[in-house]
Amino acid sequence: MPLFTNLPPATFASFDGTVICYHRAGDGSPVIMIHGSGGGLHSWQPVAEHLPDRFDLWLPARRGYAPSGPGHSPKHFADEVRDLGAMIGMIGRPAHLVGMSYGATVALHAAASGLPVRSLALWEPPLYAAGTELAPVLSRFEKLAANGEHKQAQRLLAEKVARVPAPLLAQSAAIDDAEDTPDDSYGWSRDLESMVGDTTYLDRWASVTVPTLLICGADTWQPMPETVERLAAVMPRATMEIMPGQTHFAPSTAPGKVAGILADFLY
Repeated sequence: MPLFTNLPPATFASFDGTVICYHRAGDGSPVIMIHGSGGGLHSWQPVAEHLPDRFDLWLPARRGYAPSGPGHSPKHFADEVRDLGAMIGMIGRPAHLVGMSYGATVALHAAASGLPVRSLALWEPPLYAAGTELAPVLSRFEKLAANGEHKQAQRLLAEKVARVPAPLLAQSAAIDDAEDTPDDSYGWSRDLESMVGDTTYLDRWASVTVPTLLICGADTWQPMPETVERLAAVMPRATMEIMPGQTHFAPSTAPGKVAGILADFLY
């Protein structure tokens, strides 16, 4: 039986009053699963359904993503670190952090800040996408979203942030958006604000000394794999797992395989 079927999310008020919603299931070592940009409560659920009962799973919707509150603007990674700090405080003991894409970057910031983190499992953090060079992308994205040009806005993100290769962009352009696809432009705008205020300097992550698993799809496009390899060389307790035949979207397309890797790493 699916862990989260028909369960309403629980909530808590974070440091600035922003309401954070989350699903929780299981029992055992606490694991917080942090979704990427354009995600939400549903993002890690396909993977979580495969995890063994020995884990106490916490799946929040990050600030800016419904049903959680919008938070303030501009957003910084420090805001989401404080959200995680509040959640770990509720748990009452150190937690494992599992992060997907942008969520993996959030997890890195959380560990570097000194939060009580037991380990990190990071799926392809896009650490190359940061700094003021993204400011024009944020401005253009917000204009497109405000004008209702959502497909153009998503293509901009794919091209300039995810750096999806042109052939894949052409394939995705030929697929019509589902009518029930939620509008996540607000959350994306806030995430871009955090990235604009960040840096691509990787050596800073040498201060993170908790056990870290870096997971990457063998077919993911550059510069994601190169960035993850450089991160592995910097972090003193990092190991890498390459998933054959998978891309950046493996947590959605191969959730059982991703769950198996996580189950072997977490303790």
